[in-house]
Amino acid sequence: MTFSIVARDPVSGQFGVAVASRFFAVGALVPHIRPGRAAVATQAFISPFWGIEAADRVAAGEAPGPVLADLAARDAGAENRQIHAIDADGRTAQFTGGKCVDWAGHMAGENVSVAGNMLAGPQVLAAMLAAWRDAAALPLPERLLASMEAAEAAGGDKRGRQSAALRIHRAEVYPWIDLRADDHPDPLAELRRLWDVAHERFLHFAENMPTAANFSGTTDRTDLDRRIIEEERRRAADGIPSRSFATPLV
Repeated sequence: MTFSIVARDPVSGQFGVAVASRFFAVGALVPHIRPGRAAVATQAFISPFWGIEAADRVAAGEAPGPVLADLAARDAGAENRQIHAIDADGRTAQFTGGKCVDWAGHMAGENVSVAGNMLAGPQVLAAMLAAWRDAAALPLPERLLASMEAAEAAGGDKRGRQSAALRIHRAEVYPWIDLRADDHPDPLAELRRLWDVAHERFLHFAENMPTAANFSGTTDRTDLDRRIIEEERRRAADGIPSRSFATPLV
């Protein structure tokens, strides 16, 4: 009932997961990321514990393949489940249970894995991988969104659409980007809107947040306010209206 992508940016070390489904709030349970260490998507007849344990163990240094095999061996419901993972070296592993609803399967490339179930067909995953490779010059968020949009255009979830999510971690335990459309007629388009709105203020603010290396973060708002004003002026000059639903500032 879901298609997803887990990926690692080998230059920045960022990990990302994007997912879409004809299921409510798919972003609440599918993505699991350990910054700098691992990314996992657990789906189908979902077990959140698969995602949690796999992410923790891969982050601790275990190879993804044996971890996923161990989860499947211990779980009586394994044949109904699907999971895929990537580690800090770009190694991937996948498991698709034999009772996952057709079409179900997985594919992998360099620093990326895609998987899905209840899909229109294998062309969905093939389109995801092709779009990922074609978008190599784009930043990780754009690349993940492009891959998801290609999958949707190839048929996506054969039942339809309802929710989608995009989560990316830099070096911190908290996510850099965590966008969700939990119940929407076009959830991937909604993620695009949210990503655009994030550029107005949020991404500037995120650069000033505390980190593990800098507990206080940036405490002087001067540069932050300047960059937000510059962004507003740039958008106005380019004729780009705000897509935010926020009430006007007073």
